[in-house]
Amino acid sequence: MPTVPILMPQLGESIAEATIIRLGVAVGDTVRTDQEIIEVETNKAVMGVTTLCDGVVSELRAQEGISYSVGTLLGLLDVTEEEIARTGVESLEAIEAKRVASNSANPSQAEANLHFALDDDAYEEAPAVVPSVKGLPVPTGVLGAHYISPRMRARMDDLGIREADISAIVGTGAGGRVTVEDLERFLDYLDAWPSSQASPMRLAVADAMRRSWTRPLATVGLPILLDRLLDHRRAQSPKPGLTLYLLRALALALTENPTTAGYLIGDKVVHPRSFDIGVAVQVEDGVVVPVVRKVDQKPLSELVAEYDDLVDRARRRRLTEQDCSGGIATVTNFGTFGLTIGTPIPLPNETLILGIGAGVKKPVWSDQVEAFLPATEADLLLTFDHRVVDGGGAGVLLNRVASLLQKPDSL
Repeated sequence: MPTVPILMPQLGESIAEATIIRLGVAVGDTVRTDQEIIEVETNKAVMGVTTLCDGVVSELRAQEGISYSVGTLLGLLDVTEEEIARTGVESLEAIEAKRVASNSANPSQAEANLHFALDDDAYEEAPAVVPSVKGLPVPTGVLGAHYISPRMRARMDDLGIREADISAIVGTGAGGRVTVEDLERFLDYLDAWPSSQASPMRLAVADAMRRSWTRPLATVGLPILLDRLLDHRRAQSPKPGLTLYLLRALALALTENPTTAGYLIGDKVVHPRSFDIGVAVQVEDGVVVPVVRKVDQKPLSELVAEYDDLVDRARRRRLTEQDCSGGIATVTNFGTFGLTIGTPIPLPNETLILGIGAGVKKPVWSDQVEAFLPATEADLLLTFDHRVVDGGGAGVLLNRVASLLQKPDSL
């Protein structure tokens, strides 16, 4: 009976590996075409590995909790000749025959022409993909890693450790140099600490924030009154999320000065082609940022369904790579956690992030009645790349956003 491989698919253009979080079948199970049999987690979403044809699971090599690179053999299916003919999938036997023929015809190019083969070297099964960022829980120290030798750098690369992970190590080498021995002692010391494995999502967030922080970031803020906006929201059906108002106001403000959302590349500021803006959604062990497209061209009422669908799929970890790409800025509502002030960090590929804190009832002076009246006030904060935008430009943008939020009917 022919055998068909179950491979780790290419789950996105920039995704090189994924972690198995659930095996939905066992050896001996009968499966159907396009049946989801394995659930995997990438740094952006939870996705499913499906079968190419009907068959019976004859072998499972994948293990839960292990990361595998794209193209890795996860298991095998026994299928019929009729099923091979119906679906057009290639069996291992057919692949092996092609490999042998290719080797015979052109031995020097044999390895380059191989997609995979039947022998022991057929699949790269490097079991666990080593993450680029470990996020070690380092203790507080006085001195940092002032100088890293080539030997030390090589050892750090072997372990997948970054400079930020070892910043608390006190070097014993000349001039405070951190030696490999210092690193090994530090790691031995950490072995006694409680620890848990960082998820792909946590590592992705850590890596993105590390890259973001290489830029000179600054934050400006101002208080805004939310009463008009909240009254408008209560009158809508379905009710737009508060973050959606910010999304729309930011897009309209940016259309008046697109360079504010530009991105510095070399000696050029690249301007946005489309006002696609992301919304930060808290999920288990991380944050994902789905992108709402052409926000400036759609009124608030037309954005509600698209926005709600993206947020729902984000919380269920069912976003595609396309859903999270191409944003020029991000909006975040940290007020949902009861926080009144924060300094959000823009993604590495964006210049701006707009955040809002929790609304608080405060006495606000009214010129009409010449008295203090109760009002709901929240802090609006904008973090920006200071290489592209100065404080004045950021202030103009933030004031324009605040002005638009006071006219929710126009959104």
